[in-house]
Amino acid sequence: MPESLPAPSSFAGPRFETSSTPPDDVTVLGVPVFSDLTTPPEAGAELDVRFLSQRRFEAKPGQVLAVPADDGTTVVALGVGARDAVDAAALRKAGAALARAAGDATAVATTLAAPWPDLAQAVVEGVGLGAYRFAAANRRDGDRAPTLERVVLVSRRSTRRGLERGAAAVRATWRCRDWVNRPPRDLTPTEFARLAEDAAAGTGAEVEVWDEDRIADEKLGGLLGVSAGAAEPPRLIRVTHRPPGRPRARIALVGKGITFDSGGLSLKPPASMMTMKGDMGGAAAVIAATIAAAELGLPIQVDGWVAATENMPSGTAIHPGDVLVARNGTSIEVLNTDAEGRLVLADALSLAVEEGPDAIVDIATLTGGQRVALGTRVAAVLGTDPEVVRKVIAAGELAGEPCWELPLFSGYRKDLDSDVADLRNVTGQPAASTIMAALFLEEFTGGLPWAHLDIAAPSWADAENLLSRKGGTGWGTRTLIELVARWRDL
Repeated sequence: MPESLPAPSSFAGPRFETSSTPPDDVTVLGVPVFSDLTTPPEAGAELDVRFLSQRRFEAKPGQVLAVPADDGTTVVALGVGARDAVDAAALRKAGAALARAAGDATAVATTLAAPWPDLAQAVVEGVGLGAYRFAAANRRDGDRAPTLERVVLVSRRSTRRGLERGAAAVRATWRCRDWVNRPPRDLTPTEFARLAEDAAAGTGAEVEVWDEDRIADEKLGGLLGVSAGAAEPPRLIRVTHRPPGRPRARIALVGKGITFDSGGLSLKPPASMMTMKGDMGGAAAVIAATIAAAELGLPIQVDGWVAATENMPSGTAIHPGDVLVARNGTSIEVLNTDAEGRLVLADALSLAVEEGPDAIVDIATLTGGQRVALGTRVAAVLGTDPEVVRKVIAAGELAGEPCWELPLFSGYRKDLDSDVADLRNVTGQPAASTIMAALFLEEFTGGLPWAHLDIAAPSWADAENLLSRKGGTGWGTRTLIELVARWRDL
């Protein structure tokens, strides 16, 4: 009998199942093919090498070729590369390629995981991420909602654990992408909080939301300052996963939640605002990953902190030269209102510190310097604790979301000194902006083990690839899930 993981009602993506044989009612079967055009014995299908060769199929990871069968079914040859070099990245690409090749099919089966059951999670992630489509209001393309409803992993060996983890990672990433892709008027801080509550319902995750009055009472001066120019009120969102019994560790995740960033009075150029609905990508990753931890029943306590607001110009907006006081009492001279993410993170980090977690990891679309230094496919990571930084990098490698460590060079810290406050939010110089932003955040980490992920460029795709369409990528969501799930083993 096949095993099935039902998708939560809040998730419109595919349902993943396992079975020892291909189901009779599924007419599309994806089969792995090595670069020598042979298939693994466990794949359950032998393909005509001559047929593949004539069609210039080289079986590179991510390459596909549909092979119609006499019985009306379709076998999809999925390239996985050289026999001795198959890894999670190759299977993730192959799974995504299958989802794309399936077209409008509502169900597919694949033997991709059969030869490598320990890599089943990567297969599930690939198919799920490749199947994603944002249901945009676009009459030209008709109904663009995803059509793939059912995915069957065919294997005679157990793939249940990988299926479960992969399915949770897919659900979380879809949530994150959907939230980032929503028009900013449809994802205000209030609506963001409501969506977090809806997503957490029935998972065991707890959601607490502070309104603007509670935010003022709690003295979150950075969040209040950034929100001062917006008609939409701010929200502080806390999502918590508490495992039964004593947790093996307590991890705080902190996300930047700017639901639209105009730059404030330090107004951005129009072209720079086009993707600023995605300036809450870090917050979306934190919420989605924390809910995934609850769905998986992980033995780690996760506290997700999100400071959510718009950053808008108006007669009530903060001015360059204003001084704000953060939750921990630190006064901040605001010289550039477009360096607002670090101001809201200052409050969220301070709240996380007060509860004394074993480690803090924040994630934010923070600086243009990250894009300059590392481009669109590698995030920057900096931190005070080498072991936490190492764990983040290792989790990113497992998730297929690479990170590269930049130095948290203390020699630059004096450049943040202010004449009228404890520190200023920018130095006035473009050099080392990613490092300077991290040095600013360090002031609010209370000396606890901490790492900072800057995902400014990887969080948004300007061009389509196998694993992501244009728009929000959900980058960092799976890294955070891997970090929490494997915290003791990384």
